[in-house]
This record gives sequence, C-alpha cells and structure tokens, in this order.
Amino acid sequence: MSLYLRPSELQEALAALAVAPVRVAAGCTDLFPATERATLPGPVLDITGIAALGGISETAEGWRIGATTTWAEIAQADLPGGFDMLRQAAREVGAWQIQNAGTIGGNLCNASPAADGVPPLLALGAEVELASAQGGRRLALAEFLRGPRRTALGPGELLLAVHVPKAAGAGASRFLKLGARKSLVISIVMVAARLVARDGRVAEVALSIGACGPVASRLPAVEAGLTGLPLADLAGAIRAAEVADALSPIDDIRADVGYRLEAAVELLRRAVADCGEALA
Repeated sequence: MSLYLRPSELQEALAALAVAPVRVAAGCTDLFPATERATLPGPVLDITGIAALGGISETAEGWRIGATTTWAEIAQADLPGGFDMLRQAAREVGAWQIQNAGTIGGNLCNASPAADGVPPLLALGAEVELASAQGGRRLALAEFLRGPRRTALGPGELLLAVHVPKAAGAGASRFLKLGARKSLVISIVMVAARLVARDGRVAEVALSIGACGPVASRLPAVEAGLTGLPLADLAGAIRAAEVADALSPIDDIRADVGYRLEAAVELLRRAVADCGEALA
C-alpha cells in the first residue's frame, strides 16, 4: 500500500516534497485515468485539505485563484467581463462530475496541449505562484508551460495559485471550443479572446489558441493588427496567414493540420466578433 499524506498546512506539504518525490493529488480527474494500476504508485500527497490553496479572492493587484479551486467554483464565480472566457471554459471541462472535482492547478500541471483552461488564462495575462521549502516565485503562465506534459516546476515545488492582473478584468471576452461532438470531448481547436474598447475602437486585445501546438499560444501579430480598428471591422481583419504563422498543429486521430488551421481562423473570427458586439 502506498504512503498517503493529507496535510492541513502548506508548510507540511512543502516539507514532504523536500524529503522525497511524491505524487501530488487534488481532483485526480487527470491523475486516475493516466494510472494503469489499481493504486497510485509511490507516496501520494493529497493537497485538498490545505485551505490556503483554495478559493478566489480579489487583491490590490488583481485576482488570486487558489490551485485547488474547482472548475465548478470558477464557472459560478462573480467576476468581471474579462473573465467570461475562463468561466465559459470551466463549463466545457468534462461533465459536471469532472467540473466539481477537477482543479485549475491540476489542469495546468498536467500540461495537456488541449487543456481548456490555458487559452483564457493566457489571454488574461496570468501568472502562476510556485513554492518550495526554500522559498517562492512567480512565473508567467507562458513560461511555466514548457510542452506536452512538461512544466517549469522544479524539484520540491508546488503550484499554489494563479494570479490575474487587475487590468485583465476589463472588457468583453469569449471562449469557443471545437470537438468531434457537442460536449464531453477533447478539443480539436479552442480560442479565447478579450477586447477592451474606447470610442468605438479596439483599445486592447488579447487572443490565444489551444490544441494547435505543443502549448497554447498568444497571437501578438494578430492582436497588433486589430488594435485601433472600429468594432464593426474586427472579424474581417483577421488574416489566416498571420494565425497560421503563430501555430504548429499536428495531424492526429481528431483532425489534420489543414482542418485545424481553418477551424482556428474561423473560431477566432467568431470569438472576436462576439466580443465586438458585446462592446458596441
């Protein structure tokens, strides 16, 4: 039988991580399906008993989302319009049972190229807060995600929270996902868009696409091309070549490269148009 630890204090968890490698468990919605045996191998560190790792709070800098906050909690949270895309993504993370158990921290640490939470968090300019027994650090989400199933977590480190800056709450946002069926499906393509308008024109724009490369990506060239445009002209201003240049999709069982690129452009145009209509 594996050693099972469920501390109530963060320092206990960090001390356990400092001694030897352990398998961190929270919602386990990714961990259990990836385990081919009847039990989890090695010592298990269950972090769901640590109150400091849960919940959403507003700070002077913005918002803090604890690592063990579930997708159901995020979907129901009272947050400004910039977060609508994240709450929409939360409702697409599997069935209700998965949303009630799965956590934002687990979604990020699992580092799937098709993780629904990543594109909205990238468009929100999110950072992750990491800690070990030696101290803590903050890292941009784009730097934390290194590739499929790879992150910047060092030995003995634990993801504590996701931080979103105050300015990212402004504007309108939209998340769209394409799968092989309407729901309960791994993404073929997903997009997140957030726009802020002034005097009928785009003042700020953040766009990201997931499931079209090793990690989800922001689209700085496309963002720059939309900035300053009238809200009514947005969808037509998104050029397929600029979107394709930012992506590296693969052929797999769900879709080929050409289909993914075409779908990414179309979903991005729809998401941006939805934001423009909301702000008009």
